[in-house]
Amino acid sequence: MGPHPAVAAIRLAVRRVLNDILAEHGSTLAPARAASAGARDAVRAQVAVAAPAAPAGPGPLVLVACSGGADSMALASALAFEAPKLGLRAGGLTVDHGLQSGSDARAAEVVQRLGELGLDPCESLAVTVGREGGPEAAARDARYAALDEAADRLGAAAVLLGHTRDDQAETVLLGLARGSGIRSLSGMAAISGTGGRYRRPFLALDRQTARTACMAQSLPVWDDPHNTDPSYTRSRLRHEGLPALEKALGKGVVEALARTAQLSRDDADALDAWAGQAESAVRDDRGFLECAKLETLPPAVRRRVLRRAAIDAGAPAGSLFARHIEEIDRLITGWRGQGAINLPGRVVARRQGGRLVIRQG
Repeated sequence: MGPHPAVAAIRLAVRRVLNDILAEHGSTLAPARAASAGARDAVRAQVAVAAPAAPAGPGPLVLVACSGGADSMALASALAFEAPKLGLRAGGLTVDHGLQSGSDARAAEVVQRLGELGLDPCESLAVTVGREGGPEAAARDARYAALDEAADRLGAAAVLLGHTRDDQAETVLLGLARGSGIRSLSGMAAISGTGGRYRRPFLALDRQTARTACMAQSLPVWDDPHNTDPSYTRSRLRHEGLPALEKALGKGVVEALARTAQLSRDDADALDAWAGQAESAVRDDRGFLECAKLETLPPAVRRRVLRRAAIDAGAPAGSLFARHIEEIDRLITGWRGQGAINLPGRVVARRQGGRLVIRQG
């Protein structure tokens, strides 16, 4: 009898991502095939002999970021099952944010569970969470910085994240509430980070599938109390906002929001590409943005050029909202001699001599 349907679903999702990683790294690693007696097995053995030999040495390392919750534990178990069959090495990371009493002991327990699944290396990464952008954004920034450092240090080809379709729906709603434009509505990308480091295999799976997979495999999970703390915006959205929407609009809201994310991402990618091509044409010989040329661009393209310029100058992307870009845009389209615009990251934007200057300090 095969695995539980939920287990099969998470393994298939992970297998697809791992095959993509192998293809990107030009690997010809293949699963080992055992030959046994019988004519049928003999044929299989001949095919295996004729197949290209796997390269010597260990395969690429793939890490899973695991909090100990149901989503990431299901992901860790699927990675531990699928990676060896593809000749990949698999390891695990957990981040200790230090925001709860006993968080270090909890992180050590997660590391132990990852090791019991057969993942190696396994590490706990302690971080200090700042305050910029609010507690959720600060924790996220600290977490990704730690994961980036560990992935670089360990030479990992990719880091798997356990975000589900439900997380995607929440992200779309949060973006809608912030009024941050189509890029926020596109939610989380299946592939993100420098060089496509971060992969999200579960964006097409719901949260309940991951939890059911853990139950079917008797995997212990930890439910973070922050996930039910109403002081956190995402928690309120998860336990109050989305249920209210489903009550008012009927089932299928989560699936619809996830589809909206993909459609928005396609549009946003096209506009980003347009902005990238337009940016060089609106700069002068010294690299300054020329206001007259910026004004000729469609608003959606111009604002992308401005956002990119602000980020390049040092403004944190996660703290740069639509209102910031609108204020910069008024230096182009509504110029009345107004002063400099202060942006996150101590970045300042001002208009000088028909040019837009965006720099730190």
